[in-house]
Amino acid sequence: MSAVMDDAALAAHLAESAGRILLLVRDSGLFAGKALGKAGDQVANQFLIHALREQRPDDGLLSEESQDTPDRLGKRRVWIIDPLDGTREYGEGRSDWAVHVALAIDGLPVIGAVALPGLDGGILLATDRAGPLPDAAARPRLAVSRTRPAAEALAVAEKLGAELVPMGSAGAKAMAVVRGEVDIYLHSGGQYEWDSAAPAAVALAHGLHASRIDGAPLVYNQRDVAMPDLLICRKDMADGLLAACRNSHIGGKDA
Repeated sequence: MSAVMDDAALAAHLAESAGRILLLVRDSGLFAGKALGKAGDQVANQFLIHALREQRPDDGLLSEESQDTPDRLGKRRVWIIDPLDGTREYGEGRSDWAVHVALAIDGLPVIGAVALPGLDGGILLATDRAGPLPDAAARPRLAVSRTRPAAEALAVAEKLGAELVPMGSAGAKAMAVVRGEVDIYLHSGGQYEWDSAAPAAVALAHGLHASRIDGAPLVYNQRDVAMPDLLICRKDMADGLLAACRNSHIGGKDA
């Protein structure tokens, strides 16, 4: 049955399955802390890369947990995965971690799935499961890192009078916008393609704005996989946020 899955169904199935595997590794009780994070990263990565090589042998592949090669650069279709986004949160037994599976076609984040297995019952958000967005809050809410909120995001929040909502992984923060828990995810501290490809694809499919913080489009499968900054928000907020970024002289920088 899996051999005839379309790309969107495959992405969703892979993200959900990897999430279940990560729960099994965590619940085994054999690992804790950093060792748990390392085991989860490696096991989920092996599952995803072997499954993709079996199901889509002609496509390119970029994973956070595998050695990158230039082979993908000549491919129109490239799968971009983060087997465990939020390794620290996962290792600490928190719920705000994710699995990212995306397919970029000609550099664009066309297909994506983000699993949030740590949440009650597990949640999957995907490009082929888009629904209406919840209503926005009266006061804007901005997701920030729970451990090291970027000064630039704090400056924009102050300009907008936004409420700060700390949480863990990039995927958890991006999907909080899709789920209506926050209205904005602005990141300027340094990321890589696997941090945002699947979240951006899902956000765009749900009718949200997703771009670089200077308004440039998100382009993937580049030789340099650094993706220093990201803005995901409701479309009606995008112009004001991009202007606030420009006025604050915000630019991407290494973490």
